[in-house]
Amino acid sequence: MAVKVIVDAFGGDNAPLEVLRGCARAVSELGVSIILTGREPEIKSCAEKNGISLDGMEIVHTDDVFDIHEEPKEIIKSGKNTSMGLGLTMLAEGKGDAFVSAGSTGALVMGASFIVKRIKGIKRIAPSPVMPADKGSFVLVDAGANTECRSEMLLQFAIMGSAYMEKVMGVKSPKVALLNIGAEETKGRELEIEAYKLLEASELNFVGNIEARDMPKGEVQVVVTDGFTGNIALKLYEGMGSFFSKKLRWFFSGAGKIGALFAMKKINTFRKQMDYKEVGGSALLGVRKPVIKAHGSSDGTAFFNAVRQAKRCVDGNVAGVIEGYVARMSAADKE
Repeated sequence: MAVKVIVDAFGGDNAPLEVLRGCARAVSELGVSIILTGREPEIKSCAEKNGISLDGMEIVHTDDVFDIHEEPKEIIKSGKNTSMGLGLTMLAEGKGDAFVSAGSTGALVMGASFIVKRIKGIKRIAPSPVMPADKGSFVLVDAGANTECRSEMLLQFAIMGSAYMEKVMGVKSPKVALLNIGAEETKGRELEIEAYKLLEASELNFVGNIEARDMPKGEVQVVVTDGFTGNIALKLYEGMGSFFSKKLRWFFSGAGKIGALFAMKKINTFRKQMDYKEVGGSALLGVRKPVIKAHGSSDGTAFFNAVRQAKRCVDGNVAGVIEGYVARMSAADKE
């Protein structure tokens, strides 16, 4: 039976056109079925105007769209009938296998927590983007939702990140590192010192602390931190990727035609490696069913990859793997 992905047709800057383009491609290439939530007349008009087939897609109508400027908590109050709120409710009711939205991050985290709900035993949901590195990629957990954390929450972030990298990205026994200001286990605040002890005693493939400068090397596949630190690391990482790409183009712009041609090919490969569109979105780990936050400016390619990411989470039973690990950990604590 085909994986059924619910998609917020009006989330993001380029909705609904780019949402429809990505979903049409996902139906064709991934064999998924899609449920679109949002204004049905507008969806049909946009599809017809742009020659996009709606085959394999069902539309569930709602007039409302969650405004990105609204308080996130309104998603569980006045925002229940928005395209995002309706999609989350349908996911919670079992009418789909996963949900994708490029709308408000705060609202999506809030809605995932209180509508779809957390996996039993998980204390906080964590946005977890996959970041490019010299050797493959790594997942950053938490990238911004939980600015104040306890050490046991960081352990759970590591569990969730490991499950994701193994089941979605295909990395066997992913290496886990704790983002810190030094490699020594005595470095950092009380949060990092206590989290280090918990990680070291866990079943995970924990390799110690990692400094921010070493993240791009790709020696580890899961980088764990609190949401405040993680968001700063994420934004700096994204900014430096853009900076280097522009500077490299400028550097080679005065080169000869042949040299510039070869250089530009490598630069374009580098840009593709750093492009968020290639991953599709950030998984909200810790939710009972897969929820993917696509970038606000996502185009059709990014939406396609976000749906593909959602499908991989379903196929890999990421939520089930996380739940199983947390259950084993709880049982061990009681012994």
